[in-house]
Amino acid sequence: MKFQGTSTYVASDSLRLAVNAAITLQRPLLVKGEPGTGKTLLAEQLAQSLDTRLIAWHIKSTTKAQQGLYEYDAVSRLRDSQLGVDKVHDVRNYLRKGKLWEAFEAEERVVLLIDEIDKADIEFPNDLLQELDRMEFFVYETGETVKARQRPIVVITSNNEKELPDAFLRRCFFHYIAFPDRETLQKIVDVHFPGIKGELVAEALDVFFDVRGIPGLKKKPSTSELVDWLKLLLADDIDLAALRERDPAKAIPPLAGALVKNEQDTQLLERLAFMARRGTR
Repeated sequence: MKFQGTSTYVASDSLRLAVNAAITLQRPLLVKGEPGTGKTLLAEQLAQSLDTRLIAWHIKSTTKAQQGLYEYDAVSRLRDSQLGVDKVHDVRNYLRKGKLWEAFEAEERVVLLIDEIDKADIEFPNDLLQELDRMEFFVYETGETVKARQRPIVVITSNNEKELPDAFLRRCFFHYIAFPDRETLQKIVDVHFPGIKGELVAEALDVFFDVRGIPGLKKKPSTSELVDWLKLLLADDIDLAALRERDPAKAIPPLAGALVKNEQDTQLLERLAFMARRGTR
């Protein structure tokens, strides 16, 4: 089955091609792009389109590669041995399976998401090279090798906060999700808000791209923030005239907190408005 997107996820031709190429090559799909462009959502929708289970491993700065395989709780075993608990004789009772182990032992082919891999230590990707390549790993405590029953479809996301090692990149199929053009954003809006007035969308997109185009903006608003903003505009029944306002002295759009997410960018909009007001005096 080929991935074609879903009724709730608009995938570009290049993204569909990348997903299907990674599946054909049996390589992890490494997806980069601006935050909010749908990288994590891609894995969720891929699992839905293939009618299979999603196993998500969300990476933090403290996450270690070993945690994706398994963790051995030696402290609990020591405590149980002191208390004379029967299960202490079987070390398997103290192994906590990680997301890779869960994906490897699944009877069906699942989608394994390794989300925001660049948050972890620089050595994290290299520590998973063999396991993702061979689809197996060794459990030292039991002397067994865990092999994937069905090779999972692996989706790895990155916000490009760190450079990933070349050895890791060689084993992946790479795709960069470019920021959607206006036509694609229109399709995304139509998916989320069927029946929304075309005039409102047109004006909202004008404002949205105006904000994204402001020089010096620290964080440009993303696709997900556009969706949130439109939801608020509809909920608050914002007058269309408020969006059509193009007075530079009113540089901050209504409900801007959905689009602008830090004080630096808010102050930038306020300075632009202040300078515009001074210029009209």
